[in-house]
Amino acid sequence: MFAKIDVKGSNAHPIYKYLTSEAKGILGSESIKWNFTKFLINQNGQVVKRYSPTTKPEKISKDIQKLLA
Repeated sequence: MFAKIDVKGSNAHPIYKYLTSEAKGILGSESIKWNFTKFLINQNGQVVKRYSPTTKPEKISKDIQKLLA
């Protein structure tokens, strides 16, 4: 988990291929604009939501709390 990996393109790491296929971006795009795109994943490994790189962690906390409830 600490090694540098590709997040897009033909050499994208499998986790990012999965995340982007499960949670599309703007206009249904699977592309990631920047490496700070965030994904919320539930306890079963399902992608719940995708957040833009500019989304602050504080904005995600409510969605996390819902999953933990």
